[in-house]
Amino acid sequence: MLNEIFENCNTKMQGSVDHLHRDFKTLRTGKVLISVLDNVKIDYYGTPTPLDQIGSVIATDATTIVVNPWEKNLLPDVESAIFAANIGVNPNNDGDVIKLFFPPMTVDQRKESVKQMKGMGENAKVSIRNDRKDANDKIKKLEKDKEITTDESKSAQDTIQKSTDKFITLIDSVLKDKEKEILKV
Repeated sequence: MLNEIFENCNTKMQGSVDHLHRDFKTLRTGKVLISVLDNVKIDYYGTPTPLDQIGSVIATDATTIVVNPWEKNLLPDVESAIFAANIGVNPNNDGDVIKLFFPPMTVDQRKESVKQMKGMGENAKVSIRNDRKDANDKIKKLEKDKEITTDESKSAQDTIQKSTDKFITLIDSVLKDKEKEILKV
């Protein structure tokens, strides 16, 4: 019973770390990544569809992304979706493809990216703390229902706290590494 709670809690906490890594892909660092367009969706026959499912999305160099829709009639829709996503560049439509030219990041932009990154990290930490609370509530319920002793409950809560500390330390380490990457010119 307790092992199931531990495993479930660790799985949820690892999920928070994984989600943080996915969030980081939407941040702009020194080199442009096509993942900055992950949250851009266009209305494709009534369905919100990611750009990479309606055409090819390629980073041609460190500062340029080219979006080549398979259906050329989608160019205006893709252009307006990118513009509305406010990713920091204006789309350039040449009639065949849409090119996005990202200027080199300024110090202020890098600091803003770090600020966003820290917010994402804080959200991940809150999620981990919520997972700890849920696990501890389940343990306290087992103790209240006399399925485990008070000592077992205390020991189980200590185990949950150790897992929480481990994952919070992991997030702090990931944030520190990502900050170095973003601020490196």
